[in-house]
Amino acid sequence: MEKKCQRLFMLFLFGITMAYAQEKTISGIITDQDAIPLPGVNIIIKGTTTGTQSDFNGNYNISVSSGDVLIFSYIGQLTIERRIGDATIINIQMKNDTAQLEEVIVVGYGTQSKRLLTDNVAKIDAEQIGGIATPSLQSALVAKAPGVQITQVNGKLEGGVKVIIRGLSSVSASQEPLYVIDGIEMNNNNISSITAQLNPLLAINPNDIASIDILKDASAAAIYGAKGTNGVILITTKRGKAGKSTISLDVSTSIGEPANKRDWLNASQYITLLEESALNSGFFADLDESNAWVDDRLQRYEADQNYRSLDTDWQEEAFQTSHVRDVNLSISGGNEKTRSFISSSYNDTEGIVRGNNLERFSVRANIDHKVNDWLNFGLNAAYSSTIIDRLSGDNSFTTPLQAIAQAPTSPTHYLNGDLNDNTLYANFLLQDAHSFRKTKRRRLLGKVFGKIQLSESFLFTSELGYDYLNQTVDRSTGRLAPFQSTNGQTFAADDGTEIISTNNYITFDKAIGESSDLNVVLGATYTRFKNRAISVTGDGFPTDDFKSVSSAATISSGTGAITNWAQLSYFARATYDYKDKYIVKASIRQDGSSRFGSENRFGYFPAASAGWIVSEENFLQDSNTLSTLKLRASWGINGNTPVSNFSSLGLYGGTNYNGESGLEFTQGENKDLKWEETEQINFGLDLGFANNRITAEIDYYTKKTKDLLFNTRVPFEALIPAHRILQNIGNLENKGFEFSLNTTNIQTENLTWKTNFNIATNKNEITNLPNGEDQITDKNILREGEAINSFYLVEYAGVNVDTGDAEYILNTENADGSLNKGITNDYSLAQRIVHGNPNPDILAGLSSTLNYKEIDFSFTFQGQWGAQLYNEAGQYQETGFGNGLDNQDVYIYNNRWQNPGDVTQVPQARLFNDNGHSASSRYLQDADFIRLRNVTIGYSLPEQALERIGMSRVRIYLSGLNLLTITDFRGYDPESSFDDFNNPNISAGSTFYSAPPARVYTLGVNITF
Repeated sequence: MEKKCQRLFMLFLFGITMAYAQEKTISGIITDQDAIPLPGVNIIIKGTTTGTQSDFNGNYNISVSSGDVLIFSYIGQLTIERRIGDATIINIQMKNDTAQLEEVIVVGYGTQSKRLLTDNVAKIDAEQIGGIATPSLQSALVAKAPGVQITQVNGKLEGGVKVIIRGLSSVSASQEPLYVIDGIEMNNNNISSITAQLNPLLAINPNDIASIDILKDASAAAIYGAKGTNGVILITTKRGKAGKSTISLDVSTSIGEPANKRDWLNASQYITLLEESALNSGFFADLDESNAWVDDRLQRYEADQNYRSLDTDWQEEAFQTSHVRDVNLSISGGNEKTRSFISSSYNDTEGIVRGNNLERFSVRANIDHKVNDWLNFGLNAAYSSTIIDRLSGDNSFTTPLQAIAQAPTSPTHYLNGDLNDNTLYANFLLQDAHSFRKTKRRRLLGKVFGKIQLSESFLFTSELGYDYLNQTVDRSTGRLAPFQSTNGQTFAADDGTEIISTNNYITFDKAIGESSDLNVVLGATYTRFKNRAISVTGDGFPTDDFKSVSSAATISSGTGAITNWAQLSYFARATYDYKDKYIVKASIRQDGSSRFGSENRFGYFPAASAGWIVSEENFLQDSNTLSTLKLRASWGINGNTPVSNFSSLGLYGGTNYNGESGLEFTQGENKDLKWEETEQINFGLDLGFANNRITAEIDYYTKKTKDLLFNTRVPFEALIPAHRILQNIGNLENKGFEFSLNTTNIQTENLTWKTNFNIATNKNEITNLPNGEDQITDKNILREGEAINSFYLVEYAGVNVDTGDAEYILNTENADGSLNKGITNDYSLAQRIVHGNPNPDILAGLSSTLNYKEIDFSFTFQGQWGAQLYNEAGQYQETGFGNGLDNQDVYIYNNRWQNPGDVTQVPQARLFNDNGHSASSRYLQDADFIRLRNVTIGYSLPEQALERIGMSRVRIYLSGLNLLTITDFRGYDPESSFDDFNNPNISAGSTFYSAPPARVYTLGVNITF
């Protein structure tokens, strides 16, 4: 019996020993999906009450036994389970649970819960634009928000970007939204030294962006008053978080090519078509005489070679493979007192168009410091330097894309490779060899701010913002450059803009009883703008080695101007919600601006909105299907300030009269001049299903703009220069629907798949013009009852099958007021009519992201329908040499009329004869397209590998931009447009040797430690 007890005792001790042998301590660090340490995460052993929490730096440790399962949970994050194996270190990266998170929206001078929002605001997070190699910040937003049209003007690196929110609301004032970065209004004026515009946001590093909120309806934008008509884009940059410091390094390299190339005639086709065109012209007696003329003409451009042995592809000469090198480094972290985010970036881009390069360096520091429980202050500061090798505008003869007009029978160089002989036909290669245009932009953007918690309910915020943008331009044109009439020319310019602004406001936020909440904002803002611009041109240099103005023989011209304006504003906003389901909001802003007339110095911009969260009512609270049902309605008035600082004033300028200085009257006075005013009404419906895994937003809006700014005619007797004065006369209207659908298709521990689809319609119509008169600018017209910038063209009828003549529809007015639809081959007899417009009726976007374990995949499609684009170069490229000897589109060669009975839209080729080359709807095409905007696939190293190398995150990714475009448009791209307009607002929708966007492939790595 004793031995038996001993054996049982030994077995008991063995069991206890084995149990203790199987217990061990597990430790690790817990981070959020951005790799930021996450304190306060609950860790519990499944099936027990044993657990712990992560500390301030996200660290944890817990004693477990093999086979146990740890449960990691945190509010707003997906719960994660991990079974215990051999590892003793288990690092966890949590993922957001979109069904639980209360999304916060940035609004003017504050934030608001998405759930209680009564306005139309589109929010785009950093993860939606991260990893996309785009040429600009705006381009990263393409197809992400309904009703927001973002168009890169063309494929030049510095090219302007057009952002239109809910249709065009102005004719001659700004059509661009207001940009606000971290609460400070940005200067987005175009200060390009040539008519081709520069993107004003080139200085912003997309990797610094935490979120972008787009205020689309009047109620949301009214807090910005006279600057809110075109919508407001609020940019919030990243900030440090308390906890362990995090270092992030993003490195990528890209190569690119034109997203599309066109087919042009080769040398053989060119000679064939030219000989045929010469014979058809009627200028020559027979074939021999016409061919002799062709031979003589082409010999002019062969230099020291035989044109019949040449076959130059000028398109290939103009384009090149682009290369991009991009490096971003950031450090963030802090403690309970001080938090910081510091970043720097470097980008070196060689564009797809020869001679177009960009180099950018930027640095940012965002610092937050908590002095005590009632005082916080901070600093945002960003500096960037951008150097651009610019190209001249699309209308310049020596811009690279105009090289496609060159005959393929002309050489690029002499046989010895020399370009130093002016007997070569003028082309961009000569310009590139003997000239340069370098633009350097430096931008300092920042603010200092303080926040004083006056009491539990009152918070005072004070911000001082500073935005300095300096641009220098140096252009040198050597004596051997095309069209250079002097011994070289140098141009130098310096343009500096300084904006100082202050925001001071008090926020009252208090729960009233158990059912009500009230938020009130009262404040004032002051903005002062100063600009100084000078330029000088010098002619005549000893040699081309001298490039500074000081070496010029003659100072041929110079300009100088100093301008400024100021604006003082007061604003108020109140938001009240009852039982978290009935919400009302009202706001008003008063703007006083020096740019308004003396009789209309101040403007008032009120707004109101309301919302009802129906799903919180008792009859829907227990619904298993419907998670959210909210009704929204808003009304408000926004303004749009005149572009010119002195539009209301009578102005005089200095002049030279017979060698003597004097004054001349340059502008008439209008004391009543004021802002354009847009009244907008919005009705919205928010839906959520299956615990908000499926959400939708549906909106209908009307925007009515009155007091449009027009340069209107005045009587000759008024003695006003140009007999025109800027006045507030004219109305237009936009209306449309917007629909957005977000779905979480799958969400498990290992697999997440989300999709966003959005679509929007817009109908634009001018409802009133000065005296009801049409305003015609070249091929565009403003007419009552028509869309803004509608095309005004002779209507092309096609080709006469018997004669090959181009024919047109008369469209003359009959006695009963109808239009005569007869046909004529005499262009001068046909009348112009409204024929389409450049404004799309429908915009759409589809984005999807899929994450499976360590693999992530995403793509975005964009689409546009209903717009037209006019090919200004068609009169040269598609006429069969009727309007010069420019190379022709192969489409013309393959489809031209040659014999009676031919059915085609391309008339007979006739040298120097107008057989279809005059402006007509022949050169107007639908600009509908569907584009695969971007695709990204990434792989993140698993936790075990990260533990071995001491990293928090390592992700390798491959992405593509502009990979596929489906369109019937025959030009380079249905979005690329002419960049050389003096007034792009009213000369819109045309393309003219405009470069397509780049198709870019990027390989990159994201490292966090």
